[in-house]
Amino acid sequence: MKIYQSYQDFSDIPEPTVVTIGTFDGVHIGHQEIIKQLSNNTPNDESESVILTFFPHPRIVLQKETKVQLLNTIDEKISLLEKAGLDHLIIQPFTKEFSRLTALDFARDILAEHIKTKKLIIGYDHRFGRNREGSFEQLKEYGKIYDFDVEEIPAQNIQDITVSSTKIRRALEEGAIEKANSYLGYSYMLSGQVVAGNALGRQYNYPTININIEETYKLIPKPGVYVVESYIENHHFFGIMNIGKRPTLNGKKKTIEVHLLDFNKDLYGENIQVHLLTRLRDEQKFASMEHLYAQIKKDEIKARTLIKSGKISFQTYR
Repeated sequence: MKIYQSYQDFSDIPEPTVVTIGTFDGVHIGHQEIIKQLSNNTPNDESESVILTFFPHPRIVLQKETKVQLLNTIDEKISLLEKAGLDHLIIQPFTKEFSRLTALDFARDILAEHIKTKKLIIGYDHRFGRNREGSFEQLKEYGKIYDFDVEEIPAQNIQDITVSSTKIRRALEEGAIEKANSYLGYSYMLSGQVVAGNALGRQYNYPTININIEETYKLIPKPGVYVVESYIENHHFFGIMNIGKRPTLNGKKKTIEVHLLDFNKDLYGENIQVHLLTRLRDEQKFASMEHLYAQIKKDEIKARTLIKSGKISFQTYR
């Protein structure tokens, strides 16, 4: 997959292009259906698939007074889209100036002139252009003028619930990790750098790695204890992770700490990605460190039991 940092960089593509547009936050199963249709419309190298996405997320630019939380960092999104087998990914910088493009400007100057779109595939109820003025019907009219076809994918549903990034965010905020994963089609991930902690866990035979996530817009699920899995040095390792402020230590800052089962190597400074499988319990304040680590031992036993039973498993994006 070739990556371009703006639509202006996309040029000299000899084959006609089949294009879809969107923020694709989460690259969830609804998005995956659109991507599948994109691939189905580019058979035998007769045309090339293109996703046009935006960064920063439009809501971050246009709703600065609101704290916007997203399901993917830009690097996570790129990684997920690479696995989809696409030909081209355009990451268009989203600015207030760009947001003022009219629907006509967008269709004519970007889709037709720069990307050379021959077919546009969009999701249900897609809107585009200044103030989201452009509709599916307008796109079809512009397609007739500028010689591209338009196909709309209907809403995707699981058990009669429309899948959306908003519903996934809500599930994560509620700690409903299995529900979120079912909507995503893969296990929710947290990616960051391993940083130094206070090393208290080592005193109790529970060393932890502390993960720092630089992207402040990344959604961190509800505080609590989770079973996770990580891929390190070509091997999968399960672990138990705590998200929270460590009330037993009177902590003030939210941290992400992971104890990897059957793993005891120094990862300081390394980048790591953990995938959340299930939530065990809320974060609690204990009377002493001994009480805390007695509970962690119970968490480990429960996690190992769930892992052995096969009731939880890592889901990868396909």
